[in-house]
Amino acid sequence: MARGKLRIYLGAAPGVGKTYAMLSEAHRRVERGTDCVVAFVEHHNRPRTEVMLHGLEQIPRQELEYRDTAFTEMDVDAVLRRAPAVALVDELPHTNVPGSRNAKRWQDVEELLAAGIDVITTVNIQHLESLGDVVESITGVRQRETVPDEVVRRADQIELVDMSPQALRRRMAHGNIYKADKVDAALSNYFRPGNLTALRELALLWTADRVDEYLQQYRGEHNIRSTWQARERIVVGLTGGPEGRTLIRRATRLAEKGAGGEVLAVYISRSDGLSSASPKELAVQRTLIEDLGGTFHHVVGEDIPQALLEFARGVNATQIVLGASRRKSWQYIFGPGVSATVAVRSGPDLDVHIVTHEEVARGRGLPVARGARLGRSRTIWGWLTAVAGPALLTLLLTNVQADLGLANDMLLFLTLTVAAALLGGLFPALASAAFGSLLLNYYFTPPLHRLTIADPKNIVAIVIFVSVAVSVASVVDLAARRTQQAARLRAESEILSFLAGSVLRGETSLEALLERVRETFAMESVALLERESDVDPWSCAGSVGGGVPPARPDDADVDMPVGDRMALALTGRVLPAEDRRVLGAFAAQAAVVLDRQRLVGQAEQARQLAEGNRIRTALLAAVSHDLRTPLAAIKASVTSLRSDDVEWSDEDEDELLASIEEGTDRLDHLVGNLLDMSRLQTGTVAPLIREIDLDEVVPMALGGVPEDSVLLDVPEDLPMVAVDPGLLERAVANIVENAVKYSPDGEPVLVSADAIGDRVEVRVVDRGPGVPDEAKERIFAPFQRHGDAPRGAGVGLGLAVARGFTEAMGGTLTAEDTPGGGLTMMLTVRTAPGQASARPELPSTAMS
Repeated sequence: MARGKLRIYLGAAPGVGKTYAMLSEAHRRVERGTDCVVAFVEHHNRPRTEVMLHGLEQIPRQELEYRDTAFTEMDVDAVLRRAPAVALVDELPHTNVPGSRNAKRWQDVEELLAAGIDVITTVNIQHLESLGDVVESITGVRQRETVPDEVVRRADQIELVDMSPQALRRRMAHGNIYKADKVDAALSNYFRPGNLTALRELALLWTADRVDEYLQQYRGEHNIRSTWQARERIVVGLTGGPEGRTLIRRATRLAEKGAGGEVLAVYISRSDGLSSASPKELAVQRTLIEDLGGTFHHVVGEDIPQALLEFARGVNATQIVLGASRRKSWQYIFGPGVSATVAVRSGPDLDVHIVTHEEVARGRGLPVARGARLGRSRTIWGWLTAVAGPALLTLLLTNVQADLGLANDMLLFLTLTVAAALLGGLFPALASAAFGSLLLNYYFTPPLHRLTIADPKNIVAIVIFVSVAVSVASVVDLAARRTQQAARLRAESEILSFLAGSVLRGETSLEALLERVRETFAMESVALLERESDVDPWSCAGSVGGGVPPARPDDADVDMPVGDRMALALTGRVLPAEDRRVLGAFAAQAAVVLDRQRLVGQAEQARQLAEGNRIRTALLAAVSHDLRTPLAAIKASVTSLRSDDVEWSDEDEDELLASIEEGTDRLDHLVGNLLDMSRLQTGTVAPLIREIDLDEVVPMALGGVPEDSVLLDVPEDLPMVAVDPGLLERAVANIVENAVKYSPDGEPVLVSADAIGDRVEVRVVDRGPGVPDEAKERIFAPFQRHGDAPRGAGVGLGLAVARGFTEAMGGTLTAEDTPGGGLTMMLTVRTAPGQASARPELPSTAMS
């Protein structure tokens, strides 16, 4: 069975008309005779959308019950049994009610597509999973219901439903989207013009990228190599020279002349690594192109013009920007140059711009071949073998009586040439071949002791010897060079793997990374320098190693720029050019680590400020209500007692005085908790630890609750504990008061204690409604009151103060379920030294 086709109506915001467009398409298909049904469409009480449902067959929804509430979801089984040609499924990112066939609606759609049913659906741009963070930063709202981007990308058709922000806000104001009581709030929050404009741009850009993907796919399937100028895309060819900045700026200006222009800077290097490019200049140019909104690409190619053209055609570029050649006139004997060659080969589909600049004809030099870098000792041995070896061999052969023949003599000299190549590389081998050919001619080729050759066959033999010697030496030297390059690349890959691993692990230690740089390159010191602007002095963000870090990058032996305002400075020795690639990776990672450290610090500061603001807000709420309530009762009672118009009986006066006393006690308790929390927040709690019996503290903590509301079970033989008696009393009192508050009438709270190993546990057990597992930690946060606690029941500081005091004494306070229902608070403190219980340590499962 063929898979069904998916069509998606994509919108930038709710209300742009996705569902309306989907239903309109359904009516058109029904008129053409297509079997089309409504599997699930939500009209949100919008009259015009609801009218569009008339005349379309609707599959009954499935009813599900969750937490005593009835919900309706799409009935996937019913749709599969009906097996229509096309099914309409609204709100693709929707999360299904627990108990449904699938967790997400897009998974339901996948089943319909697998069954061969075409699906038409809707989705907003803010529901794409990859854009969640972007949308949250724009609107301040985190989208909980998302759909994977890959699901949307796989759609056979994506149609953008677009509307200007002004038109959408007018539609909102007319009541066509939300009810009248929600319009003002929506227009002033989510539907602000700036939000809608940003979301619209996201939708347009995302759709444009998908269109570009479809175009590239079509061109690939049909093997289309010519450029289709559907979008202005400009490729800048960089050489690593100083003219690159001029080319990038010129290309950017060209792109800005047309809407949607794109700039791609590309640097092409040879596979052998031979290059005259400046790594520092390339780094600056890369930063420049990224700052201007373009992208940087590094391509390897032997034929630079051909590689540049292949890259341009591969990205469907329309223009190429190159700089006029920096070569001098005499250097044109080596060829016409890259710019001229690209212009000739570009064909009619690519425009080539050759831009003049200040470096034209000033010379660029030719690439200098790098040696195999075999080491000083091996190079010396290679030259000794190349020079002394043939001389010693000649001395040996001339003193041997047996004549080995010219062929064998040549093989012996060839062996020395190969040995010279293995030890010292190409140049010692060439010297050995030249010196050996002269010795063969003078001592072993008739006429002897003359640099002439009588027999033509011997001339051929000598030529063959030199050719074979040079060829073998070249091959051996190339193999040695490739071996050295492979070893070097292996080391580079290990270093880059370390960097990638540190990124994935989220390591944020700048000093550790700089130390790794120092060890890798055997430097004396490494420092990361930065500055605010081009005219400000450099400052050291971090350094390792001995000595004073350099004040400027120019003062260091090696400097690696990271953008315009940051650089990695190394002292100790000058690095070869090939090491700068890995050093550049280290420098970029150092900048990332520094930014991450600062972001973490800023996030912590923001968290502290937010926490302070939350506490201040809660404190204001407490002052405005929880503190004013007892004050109002006290004020009313005092006013009544002082009134001369009423003669109060003794019972009435006692009742009014009792109300004053109760309100005063509540005020004292609330103010005490506020002061305690203030001390905990500022870190000024200094416990005075001493040894004391638990039965001296716990009974005193029960003075604030009714006598018949608590059962006390604290054995007298418990070991002494090391606590601050005042803090422990306040902690237990707050826990007990909280338990009594939530316990049902007639169910007293149990306070018990037991010794386990080197600690004593105090358990406060209630039979109240309990607390879900996900809220057991949240109830210890300041100003938190679980469930439907009445406003007059306190400001939510009791458990927070209790945990803070307990942890200040080195103990713990946790919450767990009471068997049979309710909540148990377990307060654990240390026993006094030498007072450990003789009872064996019990496993945690036995303590419940």
